[in-house]
Amino acid sequence: MTSIINSPASVTQTFSHLKCKECGSKYEPKAMHVCEMCFGPLEVDYDYAAIASKVSRETIAAGPNSIWRYRHFLPVQTDNYIDVGTGMTPLLKANRLARRLGIKNLYIKNDAVNMPTLSFKDRVVSVALSRARELGFSTVACASTGNLANSTAAIAAHAGLDCCVFIPADLEAGKVLGTVVYAPKVFAVQGNYDQVNRLCSEVANTHGWGFVNINLRPYYSEGSKTLGYEVAEQLGWQLPDHIVAPLASGSLFTKIYKGFQEFVKVGLVDDKPVRFSGAQADGCSPIATAFREGRDFVTPVKPKTIAKSIAIGNPADGVYALDIARKTNGNIESVTDAEIIEAMKLLAETEGIFTETAGGTTIAVLKKLVEAGKIDPDEVTVVYITGNGLKTQEAIQGYVGEPLQIEPKLDSFERALERSITLERLEWQEVSV
Repeated sequence: MTSIINSPASVTQTFSHLKCKECGSKYEPKAMHVCEMCFGPLEVDYDYAAIASKVSRETIAAGPNSIWRYRHFLPVQTDNYIDVGTGMTPLLKANRLARRLGIKNLYIKNDAVNMPTLSFKDRVVSVALSRARELGFSTVACASTGNLANSTAAIAAHAGLDCCVFIPADLEAGKVLGTVVYAPKVFAVQGNYDQVNRLCSEVANTHGWGFVNINLRPYYSEGSKTLGYEVAEQLGWQLPDHIVAPLASGSLFTKIYKGFQEFVKVGLVDDKPVRFSGAQADGCSPIATAFREGRDFVTPVKPKTIAKSIAIGNPADGVYALDIARKTNGNIESVTDAEIIEAMKLLAETEGIFTETAGGTTIAVLKKLVEAGKIDPDEVTVVYITGNGLKTQEAIQGYVGEPLQIEPKLDSFERALERSITLERLEWQEVSV
């Protein structure tokens, strides 16, 4: 079993314990994620007075061009954190997509270009492995639907940590390749993500490894807050009116909310209402179903959707996501696989962003909310794109165009060009009808 050691705290430490979200019980900040009193989830509790005394807009802007510019808001005890350039991804004004949808102030937070593995998971893993190293782990691991496996393997390789990842056996080829290239031990489990996760809980207990999304989960999940911090900073130190984000476990959704609230607490931004809307695929929509039915509990489902990166049938933070959507006057919707594919194409055609199926889900839900009148056209709306389409190319194969085959002659090119113009004209006429 891996030995656990305590790293000396630096003068910049702004947390001292974990706290249960349900009963408030406090624990030492070690590798644990469940309250021993009520079995509620644990999260890092910060000294916000200490943070406020250390940070300002100016100190943050002068920091690294990565998530570590927000280092005081993150659960690391020393300055020996892992910085691989993660974060500070573009916030793009999506004018062409906004016009197609009939709204005005639309922004895309584009983590499809996050480093090093092109998804938002690089944020949470950078934080989790920094904390794992402080706690003395030499082997790190994860249960993953793909993106987390990529990130854990890559950042562990950079940090010199041994790595084991567990994935469903039917994962997309791009995500499998994007993991094995970093030479971790990869276990492809004959089952869905929820079955993989249950197995990993047993492995964590028997081998004493640092599982980023199990015993290190309180630290890991804090990395998602940086998606809130960056949006506030990139909007000129103010909050948006409305956000739309994908829902898998629900953690990302809740941590963006926490990030906004923390910036308000320490005086970096003015408080204002922000509506939170979530996106799921019909084939795995336990949170959306609970929202629609007015329930305060989530019933697990068996996933069946092309949106595998958000296909978690038993979402750990589902009830907290429900609460946030309701108390902010937001919504949680689901969309079909066909709508996801069309939304992936729409985002690519209008804004030049190739997203994976999770992003297609989010854009499809955005479209659905606009059409239902649930987004004010004048609201400053931010949509979170969390992964790159190069990882899930199978999803759109057969649904996009093919290259025009020509001979190396001018007349062959001219004939092909004329055919393509004619086809485009016919397609537009079909759309108009």
